Amino acid sequence: MAMGKVYLVGAGPGDPKLITLRGLEALKRSDCVVYDRLAGPQLLNRARPSAEFIYVGKLPDRHTMKQEEINRLLVDLALQGKTVVRLKGGDPTVFGRVGEEAELLRKNGVPYEIVPGITSAIAVPAYAGIPVTHRDLASSFSVITGHESPDKLDRSIQWDKVTNATGTLVFLMGVSKIGYIAEQLVKYGRPPETPVALVRWGTRAEQRTLTGTLSDIEEKVKAAGFEPPAVIVVGEVVRQRETLAWIEKKPLFGTRVLVTRARSQASELTDKIDDFGGEPYEFPVIETRMPESDAAVQAVKDAIGAAETYDWVLLTSVNGVEYFYRWLDLCGIDIRRFHRARFAAVGPKTAEALAARGLRADVLPEKFLAEGLLETLAGEMKAGQRALLPRGDLARETLPRELEKRGVEAVEIDVYETVQADSQDPFLLEMLETGEIHAVTFTSSSTVTNLLQALRRLGAENPAALLDGVDIACIGPITARTAEENGLKVTAVAESSTIDGLVDVLCKLRQQRGD
Repeated sequence: MAMGKVYLVGAGPGDPKLITLRGLEALKRSDCVVYDRLAGPQLLNRARPSAEFIYVGKLPDRHTMKQEEINRLLVDLALQGKTVVRLKGGDPTVFGRVGEEAELLRKNGVPYEIVPGITSAIAVPAYAGIPVTHRDLASSFSVITGHESPDKLDRSIQWDKVTNATGTLVFLMGVSKIGYIAEQLVKYGRPPETPVALVRWGTRAEQRTLTGTLSDIEEKVKAAGFEPPAVIVVGEVVRQRETLAWIEKKPLFGTRVLVTRARSQASELTDKIDDFGGEPYEFPVIETRMPESDAAVQAVKDAIGAAETYDWVLLTSVNGVEYFYRWLDLCGIDIRRFHRARFAAVGPKTAEALAARGLRADVLPEKFLAEGLLETLAGEMKAGQRALLPRGDLARETLPRELEKRGVEAVEIDVYETVQADSQDPFLLEMLETGEIHAVTFTSSSTVTNLLQALRRLGAENPAALLDGVDIACIGPITARTAEENGLKVTAVAESSTIDGLVDVLCKLRQQRGD
């Protein structure tokens, strides 16, 4: 059996977009990912679908796997011929014990690479508006562990040399020792009024920042109940936060949003949530695919084979456009055979999908629903005309039913099917139980029903109750009605049934609450 390889990858401080390109490449080629809670769980979605995931952090029925056991695990997996990614929070070489893992790999002849990551020592302060260096304030910085007990700190840190060695001091994992750290720094020459900042869970939705001085920071930490994990920054650069703080000013800052739509469609929504300062958490509960039954396939082929007979082609979703064109290609049918037909799109995104293929929608309603399309078409369509409706198998019957009432022959074809995605996430239930998910977005009725089924599959006895304290945001009234029928308390409905409308209503909701 051929020898495998191990990539020791730094995942960055928490924001999944802060992983390096090389780290992402390693994830995408991995057969197995060994990870812990410090590595953002959303990064697991970037691995190959067939990859094996091994969690080596703490579980309810098991303490954290010992470092020696992790080292041995990496060797064993590589000896089985697997390409392995050891995904570690931050940078693996900064208090990440990567040396121990690499040493055992080397002793066993296992090839490996160390892939640097963005360390929390610089990223976390940056997200709080604190640069660790500044031309006028600090030309150097030190990164120091603050995790050990005071006696161990005294053995590992030469306070008389460290205190004034650099302009900025960054302590990792030192919240519980903040009083002792401040005391030592003052003792060895830092002025008591030196600014200090503690940034908790930096780059994540839970990010919180507390500032003070060496003389009062311990008191402030106790008063605020400020808990680890946090990065401690000591030095004049902390004052930059007053003018440079940036992410807290975004409207969705501090909001983790569960995105339930299909992974192939999620990017637009997740990118917009991210742009507005929120943290998107993807858990796709639906997938789309070509119909598989012989009857459904033949029905599509027969319908589009009669391209010249249609007066209208009505497209009600981006998926409808995507799969309609897939079928045209599969059947070898040129779009020009629909020369007689006018094309209508239910909304701007559907129209954009058409335009990307060189076709402009002839009709675009003001209301982005089937009802809005019917209103707009009222003065355009005539009895006796023929309309093709390339849709999904779960599409509502409103449009074809109303068209038939008007004397228009509606030819429905299921160009795609919506099925439940087999999403797995070892953290989602816990995050919902502990309030770490702040909002859920639903973009269709199927995302509602499938999420509830997925939560049951993960072990939730009462999914609706689990979502009781979470903001429920729906893309439109039909989706909202489905959510309410399933026992969910809908918090907000988009004014326009678009991704922009959905994100906008989330921002307004957080603004109203003063979050």
